Amino acid sequence: MKKILVTGADGFIGSHLVEELVRKGHKIRAFAYYNSFNSWGWLDSLPKEVIEEIEVFTGDIRDPNGVRESMKEIDEVYHLAALIAIPFSYHSPDSYVDTNIKGTLNVLQAARDLNTTRILITSTSEVYGTAQYVPIDEKHPYQGQSPYSATKIGADRMAESFYRSFDMPITIVRPFNTYGPRQSARAVIPTIITQLLAGKEEIQLGSLTPTRDFNYVKDTVNGFIEIAKSDGTIGEEINIATQEDISIGQLAEELIRQINPNAKIICDEQRLRPENSEVNRLLGSNEKIKRLTNWRQNYTFEEGLAETIEFFRLNLEKYKSDIYNL
Repeated sequence: MKKILVTGADGFIGSHLVEELVRKGHKIRAFAYYNSFNSWGWLDSLPKEVIEEIEVFTGDIRDPNGVRESMKEIDEVYHLAALIAIPFSYHSPDSYVDTNIKGTLNVLQAARDLNTTRILITSTSEVYGTAQYVPIDEKHPYQGQSPYSATKIGADRMAESFYRSFDMPITIVRPFNTYGPRQSARAVIPTIITQLLAGKEEIQLGSLTPTRDFNYVKDTVNGFIEIAKSDGTIGEEINIATQEDISIGQLAEELIRQINPNAKIICDEQRLRPENSEVNRLLGSNEKIKRLTNWRQNYTFEEGLAETIEFFRLNLEKYKSDIYNL
């Protein structure tokens, strides 16, 4: 079994990835963001038998020295550490450049020096901007419609340059909109669910017309693992997508139907993106990942939503449903 470093291990997708890799028998070093509270983020919620198998390394992805130290004696790196909230990127773009671009560069430089045998760089469907055609395949043009997406485009292209310049074993993994247990309160599905579970009958949302291709987190995690297994994915950019989309309005109506049919949707102006920044449609192609790996979607949208609702029902006290989370 391999020794694997997961950066961003304390986050939503990262914690699920760590959990699954441990269950598959790998030795995991989990890179968590250093803080004086000694909090390991969502890693703290994992079962004791999983936590006992993890080596936790606390640091800052922006610091090249800590990143290099964390990558010593590591076979594979799954790089997920990033700032991801789009509204926050509007007024704090410098921090996105430092974390998303420079942080990725730190991983790439260390991997080159340490001869790391496999590097997975996490991208985002936001790099495509509003779909110019659907389904969006990996040849679709890039469009930086927010400072967040611009920095992820920059990080992706930096990774590509290291693959082409130094023949490094790099793959760019591009999940579409992942959802599920432990997701940040600023994302749309937790935003709707937490307001409904808190008993609110006026659900505050931004634009209802954009569509998204929603991946359940366990399917996303399985995508990472299957991509890492295949030598045919080296040097490639690969979507993880369901190849189906749903509008935010339809999504909200379905969650209202399931949790509180008396609720109605209210447009909250502060949740609207600037007109030219809103990504109106994301519908991804999964042809490439199916061709190069054994990945298949295991969860229907209905099954994923059911597990997600149950998680938030049991953990509602961890979320502040009465405020807008950037």
